Amino acid sequence: GWTIEPRPGLPVDAGCEWLHSARRNVLAPLIEGEGFVVDRTPAHWRRRSDRLSFSAADQRAFGEAYSAFEARLERAAATGVDRVAADFLEPDCRWNPLIDAVSSWYNGAEFDRVSTLDYAAYDDGQVNWRVREGYGAAIATLASPLEPVLDCPVEVIDHSAAPIRLVTARGALTAGAVIVTVPTPVLAGEHIRFTPALPKKVAAAAGLPLGIADKAFLALSEPHALPIEGHLFGRTDSTATASYHLRPFGLPYIEAYFGGRLAADLEGEGAGALAAFAIDQLCAALGSEIRQTVTVLAETAWKADPWALGSYSHALPGHAGDRAILAASVDGRLFFAGEATHPSFFSTAHGAWESGLRAAEEALGALASPTPRS
Repeated sequence: GWTIEPRPGLPVDAGCEWLHSARRNVLAPLIEGEGFVVDRTPAHWRRRSDRLSFSAADQRAFGEAYSAFEARLERAAATGVDRVAADFLEPDCRWNPLIDAVSSWYNGAEFDRVSTLDYAAYDDGQVNWRVREGYGAAIATLASPLEPVLDCPVEVIDHSAAPIRLVTARGALTAGAVIVTVPTPVLAGEHIRFTPALPKKVAAAAGLPLGIADKAFLALSEPHALPIEGHLFGRTDSTATASYHLRPFGLPYIEAYFGGRLAADLEGEGAGALAAFAIDQLCAALGSEIRQTVTVLAETAWKADPWALGSYSHALPGHAGDRAILAASVDGRLFFAGEATHPSFFSTAHGAWESGLRAAEEALGALASPTPRS
């Protein structure tokens, strides 16, 4: 999570924003315990504000089409055969482009790159809360007792003998056990080299690429013209659209959310492309006069970020089993964590947190009861 404050008193989450599966989210009580305000208002995407361009009848029709699509996916997953999720879109359904747009936000990728089994394995509690001061700020506070060393990438992990030797940009160090928790593209691209090599880990990481989810934040000089906690889609007939959150917490800004190929393409166009696209769509949906009332506050570019290389993982078709492969320890000394290793809360902050607790318990157990390597 990463909370930024592009203007004083206006915290926004450039990274994860929602306490998903909130009633079972391990972070929710911890965050409240630190004094942060957890807002339980129902998610904005459940309250459409664009009835002129997306009528109530069309909204119902879209909801029914999406529910029917998910039911087909669930039935397919029950067979145990891992297929391309897009195979279960109803041919020629008018809502397929918007269903795919939802996937681009939800999975960070369109359904032609999503595993049926993986999609069905995600544990969605359907309850989503927010942190008024910022989810990223709350996570940073929870981690404040730690003293991380930044800008010190590990280049080699030599686990050929005990202790394990790590070669970093600032020199070498040794450890009895190592927890590896890095984005899957780092492992798939072998930015960290293991000795001996771990080809199964590299292959599993490649099967769990990070989707792309980006945001643009637009300040409003005349916020009262828009509803508090409103929501609209830029378009309902195209996958190349953003989702717009109007005046979150009643604050004077719009959050535009992009995913999948659209987010990647706009990142590739350079700084300002996300915001320009958003403003054009908002003008088409709300009227050209809004162009005079918005100012760009910030944009994200997670694919280009060298430490992230993307947003959150999805399993490619045929690769749902890669999460368990990636999570498995090696020789009782290398342990793997991160949202991509969680069996059901992947793509979330609380999934990453739970995986870290799991890996730490495994490592502590191994250190307390060392066994000879086979």
